[in-house]
Amino acid sequence: MVSQDRPATTFKSRIKSSLPYTLAVAIIGFVSLWIRTRPSEYVFLSNGFVRFGGNDPWYHMRTLNVLLENYPQRMFFNPMTNYPYGSYIHFGPLFDQMMAIISLILGLGSPSQDLINTVGAYFPAVLGALTVIPVYYIGKYLGGRKTGILAAVLIAFAPGQFLSRSIIGFTDHHVAESLFSTFFMMFFMLAIITAKKNNLRFEDLFNKNFNVVKEPLIYSVIAGVMYSAYQLSWPGASLFLFIALVYAVVQYILDNFNGESSDYLGFTGIITFLVSAILILPFVHPDMGFSLYYYSWFHVATATGIVVCFGILSFIEREFKNRNLKAYYYPLAIFGLGIFGLLAIRIASPPIYSLIINAPHTVFGVQTGGPSTIAEVSSIFYDGGVFTLSRVFGNFTASGFFASLLGMLVLIANAVRKPKPEKVLVLVWSVLILFTIYGQNRFAYYYSINVSILSAYIGGLLLEKVKWNELDEKFKSTVKSPADIPGFLKFLRVEQVLTVLAIVVVLIYPVYGSAMELTKGTGGPDGPWIETCLWLKSYTPDPGMDYNGIYEAPEDGKLFDYPDSAYGIMSWWDYGHWIETIGQRMPNSNPFQAGIGGRRGSMEEENQPGSSTFFTAQSEEEATEVLEAIHPDPEKEGARYIISDIEMATGKFYAMTAWTLDTEGYYQPYWTGSDYQYLPSTRYFDSMVSRLHLLDGNGLKHYRLVHETWAYQTQEAGYKQVYNLLYGSSVPEVDSGYVKIFEYVMGAKITGTASPNETVNINTTILTGQGRTFEYSQSTSSDSEGRYEFTVPYPTEGPIPGETQFDTAPAGAYVVSYGDITKEVRVNEEAVLNGQEIKI
Repeated sequence: MVSQDRPATTFKSRIKSSLPYTLAVAIIGFVSLWIRTRPSEYVFLSNGFVRFGGNDPWYHMRTLNVLLENYPQRMFFNPMTNYPYGSYIHFGPLFDQMMAIISLILGLGSPSQDLINTVGAYFPAVLGALTVIPVYYIGKYLGGRKTGILAAVLIAFAPGQFLSRSIIGFTDHHVAESLFSTFFMMFFMLAIITAKKNNLRFEDLFNKNFNVVKEPLIYSVIAGVMYSAYQLSWPGASLFLFIALVYAVVQYILDNFNGESSDYLGFTGIITFLVSAILILPFVHPDMGFSLYYYSWFHVATATGIVVCFGILSFIEREFKNRNLKAYYYPLAIFGLGIFGLLAIRIASPPIYSLIINAPHTVFGVQTGGPSTIAEVSSIFYDGGVFTLSRVFGNFTASGFFASLLGMLVLIANAVRKPKPEKVLVLVWSVLILFTIYGQNRFAYYYSINVSILSAYIGGLLLEKVKWNELDEKFKSTVKSPADIPGFLKFLRVEQVLTVLAIVVVLIYPVYGSAMELTKGTGGPDGPWIETCLWLKSYTPDPGMDYNGIYEAPEDGKLFDYPDSAYGIMSWWDYGHWIETIGQRMPNSNPFQAGIGGRRGSMEEENQPGSSTFFTAQSEEEATEVLEAIHPDPEKEGARYIISDIEMATGKFYAMTAWTLDTEGYYQPYWTGSDYQYLPSTRYFDSMVSRLHLLDGNGLKHYRLVHETWAYQTQEAGYKQVYNLLYGSSVPEVDSGYVKIFEYVMGAKITGTASPNETVNINTTILTGQGRTFEYSQSTSSDSEGRYEFTVPYPTEGPIPGETQFDTAPAGAYVVSYGDITKEVRVNEEAVLNGQEIKI
């Protein structure tokens, strides 16, 4: 009976000892959820609109709605973006499927739109809060329970991109990446620890020694499942395959030098990634070939390749021991084998070889040209080409970042003295993720996990130095009720109190303060953009597409067959998902950087048509050529509407030029009386975005303002002041609509006769829906026979059914004048849309 009771007693004691920590982690998790849902009033607006953050969250809500409308069929090709080509969906399916299942359960099979939006808004906050669980366990197995608790606290408050991408309303898969990649590392670590502890050998598997194999096998399988969940959240999950491979190489070498068997590592790696290779198979799209960005044979091949690598590394390690070869030959053997493997892959499959060679630069390299203007893929250590730590401190706090570096140094020292597999794993993981944020700051939401764990590790070491474990044991033995606490306090030493205060002040308080500041609001479209997209949805013609329909991708080399009523919306790529999801219209470019055009390598390249080339075009004719070139059908234009905002005309203008690689001459130094200041030049004011947004399209023949939002105080007035100084003009130096919608039209042709070679003017006053007025005018010269012609984009009559229901139009007739003669001309909408001639 005693022998039977002991395991039960041991189990009960383990549960009892774990209960306080379990409750602590649960409380930390709820605090983390509270932090992430604090700014809910900025998501659920008083008018009933749900304002999701950023850009990609809107696309996830779009794919979620299509999924629920056609459940369980998921959209793979989307013709409602990147018009007139459409785009394949590269997002992983898991994030949307989890939200869809929750919505279906809560909605009893038929969720309302309000329920779907609520689930979508809260979902990232829940996943962010759940991240405290794997972080706690990794910290626990790295430095004990106190380290785990501290790590959980730090990740709960972690500021920067980890918080901003897991806050309420930021419905993007990034938080799922962080959660599942951390769960993967947790279970991979547990599998390694238990396999090492059990002294696992491959013979144990063949001899069916399940007492040794069972626990590592379970953890390895779960690690494989978690890696698959991570991969089904983001196709780029091969990053952690690379981390696992680098760790394996380092660990095999260390084990070989220490004369230890690495069978435990080989077993764990083979089982983990064999499971992941099997689980990814059903999601492979064979027609994608070996794409890194879409689920393809690349993902199966890399997972299978890692399995082979673990097998080969274990085989070589065993051969070295069997042949009593010197340990320092082992790294040389691995290096030689790696070179041979790459050469073999290059011969067998050049596409895979190209992906393998280019992937490190994609992840770790600093971007140039247009890609360098994408906020999330620019280096965290550089701003405008200048080295800085400001963004580093903003994401991790100064103390947290330096604590993480110190933590890595301590782990390096441990690896040299007495390497433990779990510590080597955390070290390699942290170093490589640090390299990723050098290349792309978006990976800061990964490195926040490492910062929390490494900072907690340093904090745990400090607590060890002041004998905190002894104090903990004293507490357990002396405190049986709250009344015992005063008596326990006499065991506290000054250095212990000071150490706890130091941890709170140096590690916890900075992240707490940053988190409270960051959660004062959320991102996403502002009021003018929401109003613009809703106006677009209500007052522009239906493009004739089934918005929530499932469409088949076109065959290779063919275009999607759009209806004749379809049309595109030209704007900067930042706004593509808002236009598609809120406005339910088809943008030419989107935040996947599709449809931007421009150049990628050098100025010698052809400037491809797209949003960058349209908005930087130096004349109306050049811009129209871009619109026509976007659509491969010469009878159609790439866009019917153009949307601009003041950011495109000012702060974002440089990004447009960067994508074309032609950045010179738009701003020139001017002497202001005390120093030189860079101000817009004539080349800038000739650009299409300036002509449209700052000058309201004045004088343009085929572009008319059809709607504008209210104004904000911006840089617009200053830009107009510079324009007036350069051109001697009298443009009102005031702010106009923050966002403006223009329509591309054929224009009505107004023809007449005057004296030969006479200067002829036409003008009218335009009244916008905001009550603002501006002058529209053109000037031409009659020919030798006195004939003249104007093409004008505005009708003087109201809108017609089935076409744009514009709220901006001339307040009266056009006035044609030459010499001392003036004539009034009225133009109807049909003439403008069909290019009809109106004779005076």
